[in-house]
Amino acid sequence: MKKIYVLLAVVSLLLSACTSETSNQIRFTVQLSDSLNVDALDGRLLLMLSTNKEAEPRFQINNGLNTQLIFGKNVEGWQKGESITFTSEELGYPIENLNEIPEGTYQAQALLHVYETFNLSTGHTVKLPMDNGEGQQWNRSPGNIYNIPVEVSIGGNSSNLDLVIDTVIPPIEEPEDTEWVKHIKFKSEKLSEFWGRDMYLGAHVLLPKGFDEHPEAKYPLMIFHGHFPSDFGDWRTSPPDPNLEPEYSERFGVEGYNIIQQQEAYNFYKRWNSEDFPRFIIIEIQHPTPYYDDSYAVNSAAQGPYGDAITYELIPHIEQKFRGIGEGWARFLYGGSTGGWEALAVQVKYPEEYNGCFAACPDPIDFRAYCLVNIYEDENAYFYDSEFRSLEIPGHRDYLGQINTTVKDYNRLELVLGDKSRSGQQWDIWEATYSPLGEDGYPKRLWDKYSGDIDHDVAKYWQENYDLRYILERDWEKLGPELRGKIHIYCGDMDNYYLNNAVYLMEDFLESTTDPYYDGEVAYGDRAEHCWNGDPELPNHLSRLRYNSMYVPKIMKRIMESAPPGADLTSWRYK
Repeated sequence: MKKIYVLLAVVSLLLSACTSETSNQIRFTVQLSDSLNVDALDGRLLLMLSTNKEAEPRFQINNGLNTQLIFGKNVEGWQKGESITFTSEELGYPIENLNEIPEGTYQAQALLHVYETFNLSTGHTVKLPMDNGEGQQWNRSPGNIYNIPVEVSIGGNSSNLDLVIDTVIPPIEEPEDTEWVKHIKFKSEKLSEFWGRDMYLGAHVLLPKGFDEHPEAKYPLMIFHGHFPSDFGDWRTSPPDPNLEPEYSERFGVEGYNIIQQQEAYNFYKRWNSEDFPRFIIIEIQHPTPYYDDSYAVNSAAQGPYGDAITYELIPHIEQKFRGIGEGWARFLYGGSTGGWEALAVQVKYPEEYNGCFAACPDPIDFRAYCLVNIYEDENAYFYDSEFRSLEIPGHRDYLGQINTTVKDYNRLELVLGDKSRSGQQWDIWEATYSPLGEDGYPKRLWDKYSGDIDHDVAKYWQENYDLRYILERDWEKLGPELRGKIHIYCGDMDNYYLNNAVYLMEDFLESTTDPYYDGEVAYGDRAEHCWNGDPELPNHLSRLRYNSMYVPKIMKRIMESAPPGADLTSWRYK
C-alpha cells in the first residue's frame, strides 16, 4: 500500500509541475497593421525585450555584456492584419527560450527585416534582404517595419502579450556632390546578370587640388576598402564645430573624441591642399550585397563576381570619368579590418592590376588561425577539445586579455538574426564569401551554426579559394614575381579578435620566400588593439583617422621605383 501512495504522490508532483510550466509559458503575438500599404511580405521577424529605457530595443542588441534580449523566426507571405506568434520554440539570444526570461517590466519591440526574392543565374531562387542605402543594418534599413516600444510585464498572469508593427523606416537621403567629393552610382552588368535584377556599385571620389585647373593631368588612384561608407570619411572642409559637446570614447579612454575626429578630418583637408602633397584620386567604394555591408571585393559562389565587377567595371569607369592614369602601376589598395583583408585579397587575386596593398588588421588571412579556430584540424568551433571539460573559445578581448564574448555567442546571435547566412553579420559574411553554394542556393555552412561542429569538406573549399597564405604559398612561383614589393601588413599584437595570429603565420611564409623574396613589410603594434594600422609614432585613436594620408610616402616611393619606362610621373604633380 505504501508503494501505491508513493507512486500517486510522484504522479501528483509531475502533473503539478507540468501544469505550472504550462501556465507560466510566455507567448508574444505580433500583428502586421492593417494601416500599412504593403503586399504579402517575406522576412525575418525579430522580437526584442529590454530593461533599459535609454534607447529603443532595436539599438541595444549586441555581442557585449550589456546586450538586451532578442528572438527570431522566418515569415513568408505575411499579410496585413495577420498575426504571428512567438513561443518557446523560437531561438533567442542571450536567453534561448522565452520561458526562461526573468519576471519583470520590459520595453517590447518587434521588427520585420524584409526579404526580397532573387532568381540567380545559377538557377536558384533565394530570399534575402536587399541593401537600401544603409549598408545592411537590420535595425535601420529603409522599408523594415517595427513598432514604437511598449511596456510589458512578464510574470504572474501576464503571459500572452500582443504587439502591432505599424511604422516603416523611411528612405535615406543620398549625399550631394561638393567641390571636392563626387558620388558615383554605377550599374554593373556582371552583377545584374548574376542576381537576376539591376545591381549597382557606388563610390565616393575625392578629387585632388587643381583638378579643374589642370585638365592635362592624369592621376594615380588610391582605393580605400572597408565597410559601407555613407560618404567620404575623415574629410571636413571647416574647423570643428565650436558648439560640439565633447564625448568620451570608452574604447580609447579619450575625452572629447568626437572633437578630435572633426579636427583630424579638417587637418586632412589642409594637408590635401598643401603645396607639397602629391595629387591623387582617392575613392571609397560602396559594394553592399544582400548578405552584408560589403562584398569582400572578390568573386564568390553565393554573392557573384564582385571582384571582377569592381576591378574591370567600376574602377575603369571612375578612371575614365575623372582622368585616372588607368594602369596597374598607378593603382594602390589600402584599408583596415574587412578592408585590410580586401586590400590583400584583391592584390593577390589581381596581381597585375594593382601596384601595392597596405593591409591593416586584416580579417583572417590564414584559416589555421580563423580567429582562434583552426578550421582544418579542429572538430568544433565553439569549444576546446577536452574529454571532461567544457570550455568555450573566446571571441573578443581587450589589450589586457579581458574577454567579453565567445565565438559561440557571436554565432548564436547571428542565428537569431537570420538563418542560411542571412544575419548580415561578420561570421555569416565570411561564410557567404568563402563557401560553395548549397543545393538550396545559399552558402554551405562551414560549421553547424547551433552546435559548432565543423564541416571539413567546406573547409577544404575555403582553403583552395580564399586562404590567402595558402594560395600565396601554393602559387608563389607564379605570383611571387608579380607581387614583389607590393605586400604590406600591419596588426596590433593584442588585436581584439586575435587577428594577429594569422598575420604571424603569413609572416612566417613571406619571410621564407627566396625566389623571389616578397620584399614587403609586416609590422606589429605593441599592446595595440584592433585596428592598428602601422604608425609607430601615434596612438591608434589618432592613426586610425589618418588612413588617407599615412601610406602616401610609401606609395610615392613605390611609384618612383616601379613605374614602367615612359610612365607619366609629372602631369599629376603639376610639373
